Amino acid sequence: MSKKSKGGSNLGRTLIKDRFGHTPRRKVDNDSMLHTTEIQDGYDWGRLNLSSVTEESSFQEFLRTAELAGTEFQAEKLNIQFINPKQGVGLLSRNERLNIEKKHKDNKDLLKIPRRPKWTPETSAEDLQKAERDSFLDWRRNLALLQEDEDIILTPYEKNLEFWRQLWRVVERSDVIVQIVDARNPLLFRSEDLEKYVKEVNPQKMNMILVNKSDLLTDEQRKHWAEYFDQQGIRTAFFSAALATEELKEEAKNKEEKPAKTEIKERKAQEKDNENNEEEEETGKESASEEEEEETPADLSLKELKKAASEINDTLDKLEAKLEKIEKKLPTPEEEKSNKLFKKNSSKLLTREELIELFKNVYEGPTYTEKVTTIGLVGYPNVGKSSTINALMTEKKVSVSATPGKTKHFQTLYLDKDLLLCDCPGLVMPSFVLTKADMILNGILPIDQMRDHVPAVNLLCSRIPRHVLEDKYGIIIAKPMEGEDPNRCPHSEELLLAYGYNRGFMTSNGQPDQSRSARYVCKDYVNGKLLYCVAPPTVEQSVYHTFPERVRKEVEEKSLPHQQQRAMRVKTNTSSTELDSKFFSGQSSAAHVKGRTNFPHIRLANDGSLVETDPSAKPWRSVKKERREKLRKKFGHLDQH
Repeated sequence: MSKKSKGGSNLGRTLIKDRFGHTPRRKVDNDSMLHTTEIQDGYDWGRLNLSSVTEESSFQEFLRTAELAGTEFQAEKLNIQFINPKQGVGLLSRNERLNIEKKHKDNKDLLKIPRRPKWTPETSAEDLQKAERDSFLDWRRNLALLQEDEDIILTPYEKNLEFWRQLWRVVERSDVIVQIVDARNPLLFRSEDLEKYVKEVNPQKMNMILVNKSDLLTDEQRKHWAEYFDQQGIRTAFFSAALATEELKEEAKNKEEKPAKTEIKERKAQEKDNENNEEEEETGKESASEEEEEETPADLSLKELKKAASEINDTLDKLEAKLEKIEKKLPTPEEEKSNKLFKKNSSKLLTREELIELFKNVYEGPTYTEKVTTIGLVGYPNVGKSSTINALMTEKKVSVSATPGKTKHFQTLYLDKDLLLCDCPGLVMPSFVLTKADMILNGILPIDQMRDHVPAVNLLCSRIPRHVLEDKYGIIIAKPMEGEDPNRCPHSEELLLAYGYNRGFMTSNGQPDQSRSARYVCKDYVNGKLLYCVAPPTVEQSVYHTFPERVRKEVEEKSLPHQQQRAMRVKTNTSSTELDSKFFSGQSSAAHVKGRTNFPHIRLANDGSLVETDPSAKPWRSVKKERREKLRKKFGHLDQH
């Protein structure tokens, strides 16, 4: 070994000196260890400090400021709370959230959809197309400036002019524009500027909101939304395309099964009728002679007719009296119109027949097509617009897709003689969102194209409680570490490690595949298997949406297999008890000589002394004589020289 340099520092000596030296540890009255500033103390006190300081940490800056101010402070060092840096990835703090929501409210009027420029029959097609392109470019430029100046995140709205042209045509030829929204977050998918544009095109046109996937909401939640949209002054209906399609399938199955059942019932009924007819013929012959003696058939028929006529007259008189009472109570045509205009929204979940009836009677005014009410259906992709149309038509008329661009042009479908549906291509309209992860969980951005899964899963974990995730997937998520908040929500890595290990999604390195697990978990959230519903602005979120209690029994991590415990934990997350157990259990009781640890002839006694077990087992005796002779022959000539 090389000699120690005089100027070199020995870390071990310094640590021992600091721990066991003569300098007493600084304590206060309650005998607790505190961190204090050292004012006018130490070897360097009073010496001129000429070292340049340009950058320093916040803690160093605080200490230097305290030293300059000439004040002392004491801060407790033992009450420490650890914050996992991976937990807050993609999440906003409360102040950040409030600041962004304030920006959304202030710039609400600037969030618009493109308008079709005004034109007349004399306007040529080329001039109209040029005017449309110019207004569309101005609209995109204004939205880009809004994002840059206010630092606001918008949904990735449709940037193809052809799709907006289809929307303009649907608005122009429809009498009622129905926006289909997702029941879990209706306000995100509602475009208020579209409602303004409909009234700009024709004030007599009507706006309406169809809340799809309403089977995911409870009766109370639907009542809250019905009251909120009443305050907004817009007609609203609650519907579920998934339930409607299931009912249609059940009806089709029943129709197929009914013919076979009816045939069997008819055969049995015919057999019973034949038996009864035979018995009646026998009894009829016996009683015929007796009836002839008492009364003639002509006398009986006259009496029965008189009784029936008197009964009919009585019922007619009663019906006329009832009709007079009803007519007095019936409203006039003017009252009917006012009632329909100011009718409150119903929170009832409508069936297919009830929704069709509502579409027929919801609008009373001049129609675009004579004697036909045209219903224009507009909505984001993945809100169930095409599924709603297929459920209303009782057969597949429109292809279903979660991505925009599947339907290229608007199409009209006659639902009845006096009811026409006008389907618009799925449009992602500009709307305010807090983060990109929010768009992924709301189904606006495709999950399969997700590059960074951590923010989206962190947001999911902040919304869905730990026990709901464990009950849903039958997994055990790792508990918070020492020093962390025991009631905090799990972060993405903890959930995905447990989910991936439970499902067998493993990488080539033997670790749970987190990116693959994230796609499955996010799709469950989008499909409603992990349910989280956003409350209207008039209701508190904690009151609006509550989660079920824990179903499965809580299991401690210690009772799990060691391999599962290791897979659930991140490599960096090891507790102090685990470190101690690994360190002390790894102590070997063997002798160490120049790196060797395996000495079969030596063992450790109970008192700690070394005992030689087999004196004959010497390491030098294991060398064979033949080998020593060969070495002498090989290197013997060197000794002669």
